[in-house]
Formats: sequence, structure tokens, C-alpha cells
Amino acid sequence: MTQHQDTLLPPELVEAARRVIEANRAEGRKIAVAESCTGGLVAAALTEIPGSSDVLGCGFVTYSNEAKISLLGVSVEMIETFGAVSIAVAWAMARGALEKSGADTAVAITGVAGPGGGSEKKPVGTVVFGRARKGADPEDIVADKRHFGDLGRGGVRLQAALCALELLMPGATVTEEP
Repeated sequence: MTQHQDTLLPPELVEAARRVIEANRAEGRKIAVAESCTGGLVAAALTEIPGSSDVLGCGFVTYSNEAKISLLGVSVEMIETFGAVSIAVAWAMARGALEKSGADTAVAITGVAGPGGGSEKKPVGTVVFGRARKGADPEDIVADKRHFGDLGRGGVRLQAALCALELLMPGATVTEEP
């Protein structure tokens, strides 16, 4: 790594993105991201890496429910039934990003970054991730819910972005919290 960092982003985020780009490039894999609470932070980190266009085809920032519905094909009924911050919606976002992008792997992030917007069931710091892979059984839902706690808006978004980058690693596994 060079001494001079030409980035606005935290070094650990850029390093995680570098690992994702290098690992997926080595396997000839394309990736896509669908972001809600991270607002494009994962895509920004990935594009900090020179040559990332070999790996990252596109990113979707679907902050509103309307964007999740129109851009990623998440159903209105799913959002009304489970809420935007749910395993069902994260999985649907990942599937939609995979289908729309033609990538090999897509990861979706939806959550409550705070300072407001939390509830008893979904407190601030709750983030849900979904990952879809080309050729995988669409009935086999791959999703994970994490409770980062109230780390402040920036802290929650950073932890969510780091987690999403881990899920974009070719050999990453997802285990849902009970």
C-alpha cells in the first residue's frame, strides 16, 4: 500500500474493498450491490480501487421503498408485510440486483442507521443483508440480520459496509443470527 492515501473513506473500508476486487478478479467474477441505509458507501469503496470496473458492474442505491419496488422488483406486499428492514426484503433486493445487473454475486443492505427510525423490534443499528448468486437455488434464502447497536449514524453505516464487503468475498458464508 502507498503512503499517500487519495481517498475520503476510512482506510479499513478501502482495504476491505481492495480484497473484494482482487479476490473476485482472480476468479473472473462480477459483483453488484443494492444499498439502502449505506447510501452507496459500498459502491464508493469498491470504486476507490483502480481497475474495479473489471469486477463491479453496477450498484443500486434504493433508499426509498418506491426505489426498492421500481428498480429492484421488491413487491409492495413484501414491504408492507415484513417492513423494509427484513430478511425478506434484503433477499428480494439481492435477487433483483442480480437479475438486473447480470452479475455473478449481488449483496443487498437495508437497515436503521439512526439516529431516529428505530423501534423495539428493529432498534437503531439493526441491519439486514442478503446475498444472491448466479445459478443458486432461488428458494435457498441467504440473508443475515446484525445488531450493531447505536454506534451513531456513521458508525452503523461503516459497520454495515464492512459486513457487506465480507459477503462479497467469493468464499464467504452467511449465518443468520437466531
